[in-house]
This record gives sequence, structure tokens and C-alpha cells, in this order.
Amino acid sequence: MQCDYYDAGRCRSCTLIEQPYDAQLLAKEQHCRDLVPGADVVWLPPVAGPEQGFRTKAKMVAGGTLDEPTLGILDADGRGVDLRSCGLYPADLQRAFPVVAAFVTRAAITPYDVPSRTGELKHVLVTRSPDGELMVRFVLRSQEAVSRIRKHLPWLHEALPAVRVVSVNLLPEHRAVLEGEREILLTEASTLRMRVNDIDLHLRPQSFFQTNTDIAAALYRQAQAWVDALAPASVWDLYCGVGGFALHCARSAAGTERDVVGIETSSEAVASARLSARELGLTRVRFEAGDATAFALGSSHAPDLVVVNPPRRGIGPELSRWLEGSSVRQVVYSSCHAESLARDLAAMPSLRPSRAQLLDMFPQTPHYEVLTLLERR
Repeated sequence: MQCDYYDAGRCRSCTLIEQPYDAQLLAKEQHCRDLVPGADVVWLPPVAGPEQGFRTKAKMVAGGTLDEPTLGILDADGRGVDLRSCGLYPADLQRAFPVVAAFVTRAAITPYDVPSRTGELKHVLVTRSPDGELMVRFVLRSQEAVSRIRKHLPWLHEALPAVRVVSVNLLPEHRAVLEGEREILLTEASTLRMRVNDIDLHLRPQSFFQTNTDIAAALYRQAQAWVDALAPASVWDLYCGVGGFALHCARSAAGTERDVVGIETSSEAVASARLSARELGLTRVRFEAGDATAFALGSSHAPDLVVVNPPRRGIGPELSRWLEGSSVRQVVYSSCHAESLARDLAAMPSLRPSRAQLLDMFPQTPHYEVLTLLERR
């Protein structure tokens, strides 16, 4: 992949861009194999996607001036570096960025200046659905610009008809985080429909969704295949997000429902998952907002199979110990950080990896997703 930003030294985020893609993939799989123990682990062929144009979510730092806003990253001095033509984004998402930047100027949303701690607009978050619809979120320091954003929304819809959901997120503190806790919805539509493997997942503004939809679809299909082969009567999906794994595993290959519980800290994600379950007509699937570890430790019984898809830190020692001492026969572990996966596996010696697969969710970087099937021995 060739990138003018990288060649000019303006952005070096794609640290593997100078390596051939096949070499990237080979090195990632070897790194993963070195961390996942077991000589008898069956490694499925790695799943690779396009080298560019795969990111369906843009997390753009706002910079520059009101008349010439930048959308991209900040340099070492905290000044904006515009990356609207980044090759990681699909063409229609790239075409949306200049319209969003023009809207920033039109609605007079002054970009936040990190060195002086002045201004309003900190980030612009744009998500593209598989159908090409967009969710646009403006992360602001205060509500000062909200009325102007509302006033000019008709212009945005006319200039960018793909926009379905628009919201404002409030982040008043001067912190190196992406968003705050409070969200103000500005459109009648509150969710972006994310069709994955013929299942409609719903994405609300503060819900997490994988940034590479094609690889996420492959991830869910493989987990579904393993669960179908094992035919558990009951499943927990811990760290369930908007319900991707839970909804894919809710029915057997024969079409019969199984008991599935999804647990997620984000109430917005849980609301999204419940909506998807209702639309699918699922009656034996429920989603609850809560902490995965607390839910497991507080339960009076264990399911046949558990799916975990934790953040980079992994599931941690408490949940690992609970799984080790439980009656759970199988665990499907989806990890975005193989080092934390290795730590968790070491705490669950009775649950041994039997199958694994690398899925290249993040080409041009050292990051990847690995899906592992653990079986009690």
C-alpha cells in the first residue's frame, strides 16, 4: 500500500506499510502461534481482507481553524494534521469528510486547540454501514454549538444524503480520551443498521462495533460454526457489545433456538442488541447491562459454553479463575491482544486451545484478532 501521508512523514500510524502484505500476515500468525500454547492446536487458515479501504469507522481529531478545519490527527505540538484522503477508508467515506469539514465551518464549531485549551470541537466520529449509510458524531467541549448544529442539519442532509444518525457527545474535560459520557441525539433515527451475515445489528452512538466489517463477518461465521458443531443448550456471550456473537449463536444449524445471555457494560449497546433480537423473533435470548466478571461470579449456575470478547486487557484473573473452576465445557475466546490472551490461558489450564484462527482486522499495523476454541480436558 502506498500512502502520500506516510511518505511525507505526516502520519506514521501504519507501521507495517513498507512490508508486503503477505509478510505482514505471516509474521502476525507466527506471533500468535508463539503465544497460544499447545502442539495439538489446529490452526485454520488466516483470514485476510483488503489491504486498504477497509475501515468503516473514522475517529478524526479536529484541528486547524474555523475557516480551515483539519480532520485527522495531531502532530507533536498538538496541531492538526489533515488526513481526509487516508487510504484505509473506503472511497465513499473519504468523499464524506470534505462535506463534514464544510459543515464545521458553516455551523461555526471552532476546533479545539490543545495547546491553548480553547475551542469546542474535539473529534468527529463517522461510521459507515454496509448499506452505505452514515452516523456522524461531533465530540464537543460544551453545548455552546448544539443549537447551530441543529439549525444547519438540513444542509448536511442535503449535501450528504447518506447521513442517517447525527449526535453530539460532550467531553468537557481536557483529557486524552475519545468521547464523554453524555450523548445528545439530533436526528429522529437513533441507530445505524449494520447488516452482517444476514443479521441486522443496530449501532447506537455510544456502542462499540468492529472497525473492519468484512473481517467481523468472518469472525462471527467461524464462531457460529464452532458453536453449531458443539451444539450447546445454553450460551453466555460476555462483553457482548451489540450482540454480534450472541445473535449469530442463538439458533442452531437446524433453526432451533438455544438459551443465550449477553452481558455488556454499555446500556446503549444492550438496547441495540435487544432491538436486533426482537426483529429476529428470538424469544430465548436476553441481554443485560452489567460487568461480565460480576455476572459470572454472581450466577448460581453455568452454561454449557461461554463466548468472551474482552477489550485489550483480556478477561483478567477473576473471570479466568471462575471459568477454570466452573462446569463450562467450552469457551470461544475472541481476542484483539494475544499477550493478554496468553495470560488468561495460563490461568485456565483445564481449558486448552483446540482450534484457533487469525483474522487480520487491522492490516498495515501489528494488531489483529485471534479466535480460539478452548475445550476442557
